[in-house]
Amino acid sequence: MKLVPLFDRVVLEQVKAEETTKSGIVLPGQDKEKPSEAVVVAVGPGGVVDGKEITMQVKAKDHVIYSKYAGTEVELEGKKYIVVKQNDILAIVK
Repeated sequence: MKLVPLFDRVVLEQVKAEETTKSGIVLPGQDKEKPSEAVVVAVGPGGVVDGKEITMQVKAKDHVIYSKYAGTEVELEGKKYIVVKQNDILAIVK
């Protein structure tokens, strides 16, 4: 199976959460903060959304930072993905 996003949607795969802090403290499960960094898996075609022409600015394999509470989590074949609108992506990490 494959996720194919529509319109201005982007499929992201979240980067693993840090299990230790920079100072070396090991974090228990509930204290790990959900990272807002992800890798783009698939990108929709863009087009006209709500009367506005949308040109996609990201592409597959880009590393991005997205809004913390954005999107919908989806599990497919044992992998977890997040489907967000392009405007929920804040930056591309280079």
